[in-house]
Amino acid sequence: MKEWEEILHNSCCSIDDIRKHLDFSDEEAKAIAGIEERYPICVPEYYLSLIREASHTDPIRRLCIPDPMEFSEGGSADTSGEADNTVVQGMQHKYARTALILSTNVCAMYCRHCFRKRMVGLSSEETARHIPEMVEYVSSHPEIDNVLVSGGDSFMNPNAVIRRYLEAFSAIETLRFIRFGTRVPVTFPYRITKDDGELEALLREFSTKKALMIVTHYNHPREITEESVEAIRTLQRAGCIVRNQTVLLRGVNDDSKVLADLLNGLVSISVMPYYVFQCRPVEGVKNQFQVPFSRGTRIVEEAKSMMDGPAKAFRYAMSHPTGKIEILGEFEGRMIFRYHQAKYSADNGRIFTRPLSAAEAWFENPDE
Repeated sequence: MKEWEEILHNSCCSIDDIRKHLDFSDEEAKAIAGIEERYPICVPEYYLSLIREASHTDPIRRLCIPDPMEFSEGGSADTSGEADNTVVQGMQHKYARTALILSTNVCAMYCRHCFRKRMVGLSSEETARHIPEMVEYVSSHPEIDNVLVSGGDSFMNPNAVIRRYLEAFSAIETLRFIRFGTRVPVTFPYRITKDDGELEALLREFSTKKALMIVTHYNHPREITEESVEAIRTLQRAGCIVRNQTVLLRGVNDDSKVLADLLNGLVSISVMPYYVFQCRPVEGVKNQFQVPFSRGTRIVEEAKSMMDGPAKAFRYAMSHPTGKIEILGEFEGRMIFRYHQAKYSADNGRIFTRPLSAAEAWFENPDE
């Protein structure tokens, strides 16, 4: 067993474990135990150490500790239509140029805002069995020029499984790059830094054959720690491009200075901001974390005024069943949107507007 596996084994995976580090009333503990039966709990001790305040309003606490609001009514299980886009077991093809692989249902930490709380997909071993079918599908669709290996968390796959993905897809000439979606640099950097150099060597080996991009997921400036930066530097030494996707979350980063500090901080460690996503109306997430469009655009624009060019080269967008829709801003009582990436070619680049509502944070039909 490697050092990172031993450390991960000590993670808090129940309310009883968490109570050894944080104070809860018996009533709160009972409520969280009920959540635990439906949605998994797992918080590495490293990430728990980032909590500074006992208050429920601490942003790091909100990201990792269950809250009774997860049982509040509203929201849906699959807000992006993932089930409709599955073409091979474990693989989706929603956008013409990208194949998405849900490589595992395991994460180092189960974030409370996760849009896959329903735990889509198969285990890493089960999904990996379908790699030959995935390769055949990608090879027969030359319009696909990149593969995104996600999860769960793609870096929670064993190194041997990661190698299988890299060997299989780096050999496809029509692919320009391979992406890995992972939050371990943020929640559990030891997966990268205490792996005896094996993962670093593996990524370095294949980064010379195909461009490798690591898509991280920092949501708060406090997540940029010495340990996390060490993990990022390791990935960069291996020849990987590192970019970041943030979700705009109530009580976490819905403050223009916090958001600016986060994205400026990422640029300072050579992690380029990619998207700031609108929080999806997921069951167990919607009522706790969503920020209305009208407020979100104000936060984003105020934050941009505190950033330089590279930090604000992101798009504020929502990942809708019909595509990634950029949220441009408001004008004369209406909110302006544009398809940044569309599932259907007729929507490519299409601009549309909707009446401005103070409370609206999502919509089902773009044209209603």
